[in-house]
Amino acid sequence: MVSKKFRARGVAATVAVLALGLAACSSDSGDSDNETKAPAAQGDDKGGDSGENIKVGFSQLGAESGWRTANTESVKASLTAENGIDLTFSDAQQKQENQIKALRDFIDQGVDVIAFSPVVETGWDEVLQEIKDAEIPVVLVDRTVDTTVEDPYVTWIGADFKQEGITAGEWVKANHPDAKIFEMQGTLGSGAQVDREAGFDEVVGAENIVGKASGNFTRAEGKAAMEAALQAYPDMNLLFAHNDDMGLGAIEAIEAAGKVPGKDIIIVTVDGVRDGLQALVDKKFNYVVECNPVFGDQILDAIKKVYNGEELPKETIVVDQAFDQTITQADVDARAY
Repeated sequence: MVSKKFRARGVAATVAVLALGLAACSSDSGDSDNETKAPAAQGDDKGGDSGENIKVGFSQLGAESGWRTANTESVKASLTAENGIDLTFSDAQQKQENQIKALRDFIDQGVDVIAFSPVVETGWDEVLQEIKDAEIPVVLVDRTVDTTVEDPYVTWIGADFKQEGITAGEWVKANHPDAKIFEMQGTLGSGAQVDREAGFDEVVGAENIVGKASGNFTRAEGKAAMEAALQAYPDMNLLFAHNDDMGLGAIEAIEAAGKVPGKDIIIVTVDGVRDGLQALVDKKFNYVVECNPVFGDQILDAIKKVYNGEELPKETIVVDQAFDQTITQADVDARAY
């Protein structure tokens, strides 16, 4: 439900939404306190009825992977002054306490809309209630929340994480039904970790999973988790990694142990970033389920509709696809992220 603050503004004239490509820039890796702001718009394209740009506070959970970097670049490429947005961007560096502080800062700044991608699912009750009391609508991005606050957000945009796990599990079941599987989880308690695990395990069956450990969605921790797994589960012959970066780290550990990734140990991952698809071409990955990070244009559209009091679906699923070793180098070279 849109707050009184925003219902009163009415519905603005239709604004064309530009579907921008990825900006060729690095991810924001500064302190959560060091927020970045877009410059004021010089043109006539405004976001709201009053002719002023929409003040948006966006809290990104971090820069833990190539996927997250691409997502951040897509957000920044779309939420621009030229598109009617006055953006304050904050990088939480994968710490919930940083993100909660950023959300409270957005309240103090009197932003019009808050958008954020939560580090984990729980622990948001207090700050979400504060946002609701301030009558600031929330657009939830990528990950989900589990909260007791009633109607904590207007709309959510992201991938179907459980379906990604199901898609990975179905490929494993069809191609390697007797595999002894090690599952490398993402950040424990995050929506992506919880749902991908649930979908995958539902299909392959718990009895086929010899062990699990978190690689926290990073390449370095993925390598460390794989090194430990190779010692703990010597009969393991298939890795399901919750993202490409952990799978790429695992490749290093597998090769260091004298094994051949993609042959001695089958590797299935989720994300579909360029490095992950290159590993498919190189026959080191066997199957990759896409989680498309480039939906900044959809976030922009949702923010403008929320601001103008328009009706929105409670959730919007970003369409994904999947890739196997039939992918070509040309496909990888054409990849936008």
